[in-house]
Amino acid sequence: MAERTFESQMARLEEIVRLLEKGEAPLADSIKLFEEGTKLSAALGKMLDKAEQRVTVMQENALGELVEQPFDQKEAEA
Repeated sequence: MAERTFESQMARLEEIVRLLEKGEAPLADSIKLFEEGTKLSAALGKMLDKAEQRVTVMQENALGELVEQPFDQKEAEA
């Protein structure tokens, strides 16, 4: 089975949420959907964590050169 993209997994999670919000599925199906949604949510969280670790910003050093620096989430939120 090919690995699904972040976007395709997010679309499936959104679909699951819509189905559960309608409340029309039988209980057994709702439980299966909830379990699938929980797994997708965890997988998406891991993907976002990995992406965040890879994000970097370019900053100018004292010599005017652009240098790559790790993205500091705390600084961005300030």
